[in-house]
Amino acid sequence: MFYHVKELQFNARVSRPDPAFASMLLEQFGGANGELAAAMQYFTQAFAMRQPHPDKYDMLMDIATEEFSHLEIVGATIQMLLGPINGELKNAAEESEIMQLLDGKAKKEEFIHSAMMNPQFLVLSGGGPQVVNSQGVPWSGTYVNANGDPTVDLRSDMAAESRAKIVYEYLMQFTDDPYVKETLTFLMTREVAHYEMFDAALNTIQPNFPPGVLQGDPRYSNKYFNMSSGADARGPWNEGKTPNLGETWQYIEEPFSHVVESNGMISHTEPKGTDRTMAGVHAKDKALSEERSKKVKAAVPKGENHWCEYPNNC
Repeated sequence: MFYHVKELQFNARVSRPDPAFASMLLEQFGGANGELAAAMQYFTQAFAMRQPHPDKYDMLMDIATEEFSHLEIVGATIQMLLGPINGELKNAAEESEIMQLLDGKAKKEEFIHSAMMNPQFLVLSGGGPQVVNSQGVPWSGTYVNANGDPTVDLRSDMAAESRAKIVYEYLMQFTDDPYVKETLTFLMTREVAHYEMFDAALNTIQPNFPPGVLQGDPRYSNKYFNMSSGADARGPWNEGKTPNLGETWQYIEEPFSHVVESNGMISHTEPKGTDRTMAGVHAKDKALSEERSKKVKAAVPKGENHWCEYPNNC
């Protein structure tokens, strides 16, 4: 059940109309890394968490609902940036408010051309936002990542928050309106907060690496292949210990020779640079599979199933 409160979570303001920036801001309304995509992603992910992971369900629904609040803030800002465009475009060009923002004949002609040729300017015809990105491409469900495993989904969510944050950083470079920057700073900061929430939630699931259940073959988990020729670089991604499994990186200087000499890696019968063994991995795969499966099965009742129990709270 959703309950809408008409006041915004953050009081969005603009100093003046700016239709050009309004079209750019559509990226965070209907774009791949925007607020609608985030809201739908967390909302969709929450269903698989409801019974086996009720705590994660609660968090995902809270954050999804906040993302809808952010979508409302972005939409309100776009609306205010567009101003009375529909009416203004019908005025004489030299007298209209929108044309006062454009200096000179060339700028005016460029604006008119863009309004006719670029899909993003379709929003101007109605004076309000549409569910498209800054190039006029309609929002798509392909933007939503939901895999049904909390260790996978939460990592995807952290990446989504990271991408959204950097888009806000980029957007702030294209406006000098202090009120708009204030709003974008708030939205950007909430992306950071959500990242922290997802990270904390992921850490409550142990073990959570590698994502999912199966552990991965120790014969290949610490191999680094030098697959590009030129100035090679070394760092913690290919020397020393691996960050999560604590294995020693095995740097393969000549991948082609290595593959040929190992008969396509088939001759790798024993792991190197790691204490993990094939037998140990198989045992852990089996134990973790049983544990995770048992948790999910135990949370889903046999026969009749209710999402909520009334009159008690859900």
